[in-house]
Amino acid sequence: MDEVQVNPGYAAGQMARAFSTAMSHEDPGTRRRAEERLARWGRVLDGMRDGSLSIGTRTPVAGLPAWATLEVARGGFATGAAAAGGDLLGFETDAARRAGLPARREALFRRALTEEGVRELGERLDDERYEVALPEESALLVVAWLLRAGDRAGALEVLDEIGPFADRLRFLPRPGTQPADASLVHREPVREIRWRLGAHGPSPAVEAMNEALAVWNPFADELLEHWLETVRDGRVGAVEPDGWRERGAALLVRYGRLAAEHTRCAKHRRPKENAAILRTSLADVLAGREPSRLLRHAVESMVAKRGTPGSAEHAALRARQAADAARPTHHAIAQVVLARLADEPDDAGVPAVEPFVRPVTVDEARRTGVAEGTAVPGWLRATVETALEAPVTTLVERGIVPSAEVLATLVPQLTAAATAEAYADPALQRVMAATYRAFRDRRSLLLTNLESQVRLHELPWVRAAERHRRAGATTARVRGVLTQLAELALQGFPGTILPNPLIAEFRTLAERSGLDAPFTEELAADIFMGRFSGKFTKAAVRAGELLDGTLYARYYGIDYRALGARRFDDLCKARAGGPGGWSVAANGMVIEQAQILTTHNLALLVHPIGADPLDGWDGLARRAFGTACRLVRKVHGNPRPPATIKDAAYAWRQAVFFLALCGLKEQVATIAWMQDELDRHPPSTVRRLDPVLAGLRHVLAGGGLDDGTAPPRARRLLGWSAGGHWMPHA
Repeated sequence: MDEVQVNPGYAAGQMARAFSTAMSHEDPGTRRRAEERLARWGRVLDGMRDGSLSIGTRTPVAGLPAWATLEVARGGFATGAAAAGGDLLGFETDAARRAGLPARREALFRRALTEEGVRELGERLDDERYEVALPEESALLVVAWLLRAGDRAGALEVLDEIGPFADRLRFLPRPGTQPADASLVHREPVREIRWRLGAHGPSPAVEAMNEALAVWNPFADELLEHWLETVRDGRVGAVEPDGWRERGAALLVRYGRLAAEHTRCAKHRRPKENAAILRTSLADVLAGREPSRLLRHAVESMVAKRGTPGSAEHAALRARQAADAARPTHHAIAQVVLARLADEPDDAGVPAVEPFVRPVTVDEARRTGVAEGTAVPGWLRATVETALEAPVTTLVERGIVPSAEVLATLVPQLTAAATAEAYADPALQRVMAATYRAFRDRRSLLLTNLESQVRLHELPWVRAAERHRRAGATTARVRGVLTQLAELALQGFPGTILPNPLIAEFRTLAERSGLDAPFTEELAADIFMGRFSGKFTKAAVRAGELLDGTLYARYYGIDYRALGARRFDDLCKARAGGPGGWSVAANGMVIEQAQILTTHNLALLVHPIGADPLDGWDGLARRAFGTACRLVRKVHGNPRPPATIKDAAYAWRQAVFFLALCGLKEQVATIAWMQDELDRHPPSTVRRLDPVLAGLRHVLAGGGLDDGTAPPRARRLLGWSAGGHWMPHA
């Protein structure tokens, strides 16, 4: 098959969108970020045109090795820049100045290899006061450790590979603080919480409302009372009590002062507002002119709406409004919480949430003006909770980790700690764990022709360090973390696809625990090239070992024993109905069949990993069905339903998989429960899922969906369709 080339049209389209946003968006920050994207995409297009970028390969940037961390734009397009390249960072400039060196990376690199430089790196290894934000930043730390361990050959091997890039890439670690307990994780560091609270400025709308309640409504009452003094026999202005004009002039003078001082609310300036009519009419009368013809209507309307000033009805209303105006704003409370976080380390989490979200104390009330005992609102508590440092299971249980995608961002912390225990020396453990975490933050490249992403062991310094691993030393520990995370993913988010970053962690843990588990990534339908790598066939075979002949295999019409009779690519295309031509939908149909055959890693979590969720398989089947129902409910009236239908079909497939692991009695009871649960949903949802449940019941009773025995209404729910899906029209 001919090699596939990447079309630059995608990059051009992204560049056009960034240009449009940079030119037209009202928010300055959004425009600035769009300008940065525009520059990145400009570099992508320039590189593709002049040949310096080979998008789709493992080494897309000419002159940089595969292990180099690249700057990657959306879709996996390398921009041509190295993430560890560019201008020197502040700590590098400071280090060069202190050492009396020119501000060049090569000079810093060579100094690090002197006796003094190696000694300083050794001190960093021991006191742990370093950070590794990019994998390259641990290279010289590893070299220093190898030299200290007597592995001069390994150190020289690393230097041979990274030395040619000493002038372009940063290989020194950043200064940092000691790392936290590796068994605890947090979703966001305190630094991010501070930024979010600081960005929550005063609300102009709330401030305008409070000004209206506290200033302009009482002033309008005074104007109304002043005009009511002139009423006789229902006529406004019929009489003028003694001193009325003098008091009116004082009101107008005070209005001028209030208007100059209180500028947030502009309602009092609108000519058609009742209070404005009263004020301008007063000014007219005092100037010898006729008042507005709307004066009487304004007075009567204000009395009818709120009562006469001083009446019980009116006083109660104004008292409630005054209390509302005096209530502290969310911005003021956020400033109190921000002050409580002031002494917390930037890059750490917080051990407990309550100290930062308790009611306002006496001292805080005195300093800020926020009333003592004021409660912190729920959204502020939820913001601080994202910094809670705790076991990952606690974060999932408390809803701080709300999805498998968020879980995937935390798992590298656990994987890094578990896999690094294979190194005997604690200093090497720490630096390799830091390298792992940094490596997992690398953005994936767009790859074609079945090329694979760079693996951690391909980094020269990691490869050299791995020779010092103790074979099998941490198998049980890593296996335990793997099983825990598998159960957490299933238990926490049934009906949700396992995201690729989480699959990558599962793969690493499985390899380090000695398990043969061919995990497969989710493939993007818009760049699918029509071919699957060999691990998909292997994953399907492993799924068949668990599922052959089960409800899952019968529902999806899979004969696992005949799997090896044809190429996996051809089998998936045939099962998809052989959609002709290229389209995203046709690709999606083929990919979906691969996911069905392999179970998209679910079978591997059961065997060989051994996940055993607390809810039981029937419990997970019910929860996955609940997810499917919620998604199908969103199809009704949706102008663009394909993505929702795809997710609903995935949730349904998980429900069928979990159900296949149950006994017959549990299957019958669970399907009956599903029907009862469905009947509680709106008719549009029932109409769309009734045929799906009918198909499942038919298969459970021994029938098939492809042999002509199924009831007319029975359907097999799939997510993709090249000719338009049936579900929106059901």
